[in-house]
Amino acid sequence: MRLSAFIAVLLAMPMSQAVSGPWQPEDLRLREVGTKYSPDYAVYYETKECGKVISPFHDISLFTETPGVFNMVVEIPRWTNAKFEINKETFLNPIKQDTKNGKVRYVPNLFPLKGYPGNYGALPQTWEDPNIAHKDTGAGGDNDPIDVFEIGDEVGYTGQIKQVKVLGVLAMVDSDETDWKLLTIDVKDPLASKINDVYDIDVQKPGLLSQITKFLITYKLPSGGARNIIAFNSKPQSKAYAVPLVFETHNYWKALVNGTTVAKEISKENYSLRNSPFLIPDLANVTSVPSANEKPAASIPPEIDIWYNV
Repeated sequence: MRLSAFIAVLLAMPMSQAVSGPWQPEDLRLREVGTKYSPDYAVYYETKECGKVISPFHDISLFTETPGVFNMVVEIPRWTNAKFEINKETFLNPIKQDTKNGKVRYVPNLFPLKGYPGNYGALPQTWEDPNIAHKDTGAGGDNDPIDVFEIGDEVGYTGQIKQVKVLGVLAMVDSDETDWKLLTIDVKDPLASKINDVYDIDVQKPGLLSQITKFLITYKLPSGGARNIIAFNSKPQSKAYAVPLVFETHNYWKALVNGTTVAKEISKENYSLRNSPFLIPDLANVTSVPSANEKPAASIPPEIDIWYNV
């Protein structure tokens, strides 16, 4: 088909067919389905333009208009316990609460903390490849988008998209898998101009880094699990070390969604990567995602409020 003819066909398509990603936060809104704190609860992302559901894993842009600033998907707000995460296996990857033996999961309160010591989430369009062992940890990736702690003052909400700058990283090794924990700050935070590298965190927020590190090492102990390991003698690495990891995991993600890397249990359908065999060609054809149907939240078990001294 000649280019002029192709353009004519494209212009003749309904607007919903011509829409493609990746998307920025201002283009999206949330669609909540089911009962919060139950296995049926899901947070989807839909376009404001035509109300069609997209994937936060594959279709929210990693990059913003500002170089060095990245989009972060908030999964778990600071001081909360429910273990929400982008669900890799479900079509279009909604945020769901992780489960174990059919029950939703919560993280414990480790004295003096309540839940997570920062807004916790992931960078979209990244993936830690389990087939590639990192030279500094000796272990392959954990098969997830790269994780993020955001240390700003604002308590986020599940599904929020923050724009963050990378300050450093903790190299956690969990069950013989590399599980990077990026340290970031919301660019809108009052201290963002003063915190530009990992070394600035202790100056502006004394004690926070040590609490995050302790949390990551010990949060499994109350349930009988083992301590996690933080490489480099539990020392956080600098921005100069961390930022290349973002681009590295972005390239691993591209190999995942273009079919170069095989990962059978991950839903890779997307609207964003033109050379992907999993590209969904027509937004209007997606009808399997539930309509918005948020129900009253379930009660959080009272034992989740227990404080553990570890």
